[in-house]
Amino acid sequence: MKVAIIHDWLTTYAGAEKVLEEILKIYPEADVFSTVDHLEDKDRAFLQNKKVNTTFIQNLPFSKKKYRNYLPLMPFAIEQFDLSQYDLILSSSYAVAKGVITGPDQLHISYVHSPIRYAWDLQAQYLKESNLTKGPKSLLARYLLFNIRNWDYRTANGVNHFLSNSDFIGKRIEKVYRRQSTTIYPPVDVHRFQMKKEKDDFYVTASRMVPYKKIDLIVSAFSKMKDKKLIVIGDGPDFKKIHAKAGDNVQLLGYQPYEVLVDHMQRAKGFVFAAEEDFGITPVEAQACGTPVIAFGKGGSLETVKSIDTSTKPTGVFFERQDEESIIAAVKRFEEHGHLINPVFCREHAMRFSPETFRNELKSFVTEKTNEFYQTQNKIRNAN
Repeated sequence: MKVAIIHDWLTTYAGAEKVLEEILKIYPEADVFSTVDHLEDKDRAFLQNKKVNTTFIQNLPFSKKKYRNYLPLMPFAIEQFDLSQYDLILSSSYAVAKGVITGPDQLHISYVHSPIRYAWDLQAQYLKESNLTKGPKSLLARYLLFNIRNWDYRTANGVNHFLSNSDFIGKRIEKVYRRQSTTIYPPVDVHRFQMKKEKDDFYVTASRMVPYKKIDLIVSAFSKMKDKKLIVIGDGPDFKKIHAKAGDNVQLLGYQPYEVLVDHMQRAKGFVFAAEEDFGITPVEAQACGTPVIAFGKGGSLETVKSIDTSTKPTGVFFERQDEESIIAAVKRFEEHGHLINPVFCREHAMRFSPETFRNELKSFVTEKTNEFYQTQNKIRNAN
């Protein structure tokens, strides 16, 4: 088979790129396509020296830094790839990659990180955060997002099989595209994190400081619990605002090297996570260190953390609302019942999300669907 792998855009090495890296390990001979490729040299190793096929957006002004501004052009751009020579198309999509044009003799499997968030259920949040709630610019933005929604729904018909990165995203796929999906959890490099059973008397959270991560809530909650120590790792546009809320028992370290992050994750008595994520990598990394998680009980966390209320091998505690009172109550419950959580349980559960598991499950799924597809194609030919 000739295999094509479609990626939204290559600008950094993050979660979606780690998925692409593992797909390339399964299909090292595949060709790679992306709307733009502006990866720095230090981040390119995972591409195995492959030439990336890009769209005309690659050469437009300021596309290196302002590529997202060209989102209205991306549906048109992604459709210009000529994939007619490929038997199997694998798209890894959280924006437009799934919209490539394929023929009836080609099998298209799309691994969806999420339907385009800012065009669907998060449109109101996107417009608010971009100060586009009123005026002519708001009307233009809403019209463009309307067109993207129509295109996104229409192009779902070109996908033979959908894969989701969590059951939570599977529900979004069903809601938006009216299609069923199979969940294959994304790869987490759990082997980089070693378990530590002995814990120190502090909590930790780590994230880029942007509004939806809710680091401000965690800091405000712990600032009211004067007898609890919280260490916050990460930087971002909200750092100064969050720093102003921090009490004497809360220490903000800003950006830290990987080694410092791992050390704190290993030694912390608990990792606090307040975001509603599609999947959520950092809680899995914390569990790989043998560290329990105190998490908001919605989204991907419900699949990556096992509650003390429902599991015989729990790995964490959930809180029901994104507010200070719920976090405080969850910390109290954790301190009362945390003895039920064994670091070994956390480590074992984290291994469920290893790169090897991802590769095995993806390869098995693709092989099964490929065999089914070509058996059907042969039956049609024989019937004619």
